[in-house]
Amino acid sequence: MVSSARAVRRVIGLGALALVVLSQPAGAQEVTEQQIVRALMPPKTRGLSLGAPTPAPAEVVSPDKAFVDSLRGRSTRSLSLGDRVKLDTVAADKPAIDLVMEFDFNSDILRGDALATADKLGKALSNPELRGQTFMIAGHTDAKGGEDPNQKLSERRADAVKRYLVETYRIPADTLIGVGYGKSHLKNGSDPFGRENRRVQAVNMLQVKTAER
Repeated sequence: MVSSARAVRRVIGLGALALVVLSQPAGAQEVTEQQIVRALMPPKTRGLSLGAPTPAPAEVVSPDKAFVDSLRGRSTRSLSLGDRVKLDTVAADKPAIDLVMEFDFNSDILRGDALATADKLGKALSNPELRGQTFMIAGHTDAKGGEDPNQKLSERRADAVKRYLVETYRIPADTLIGVGYGKSHLKNGSDPFGRENRRVQAVNMLQVKTAER
C-alpha cells in the first residue's frame, strides 16, 4: 500500500509539472546560450557539434551585400522606412532567433530577465563559430499604443541591446545592425498584447566582415 501511495503521489506530481510547462506562454520559454548559437549558425556549420573545429565560413556573395554593408555603422534611428522594409526582406531566409525581453513600461533599460537574456546573446555572439558574422538586432513591441511611439520605443530597445553587446562583450559595432519595427511584426497576432510580442530578434545576415570600415 505504501508503494502504491508513493506511485500515486509521483503521478500527481508529474501531472502538476506538466501543467506548469504547458501553461507557459508560447515563445516565453527560457533560452540558453547554446540554443542561440545553434539557431544563428551559418547553414554549412549548423549540423556540427559545438566546439568542433570548423572552417571559417566563406563570405556569401549576394546582390544585397552592398545594401547590408551600407548599414554598417548607421544608428538605428537613421534607418528609413524603405531601409527597414528592404532589410526585413533580406533577412527573411536567414538564421534567426526571437528573444523575449521584458522591459519596464516605455523603458529601454536592460535589467532583470532582459539583462540576463542580453548576456546569453553576448556570450553566443562571442562564440568562435559566429565571430565575424554580421547580425541584425531588431526590436519589436506589442500592439499597445500608437504606431509612432512604438516605432521609437523599438528603436531605443534595439539600440540598448546593441550598445550592451558592444560595451560588455566587445562585439564589433560594425557587425551589428540595429533596427526597430514597432508593432508591425507581431509574433502572436491572436494575442497582440502578449509578452511574446515584446522581443528582440537576432538574425545572422550571413555576411562576414572582411575589412575595416
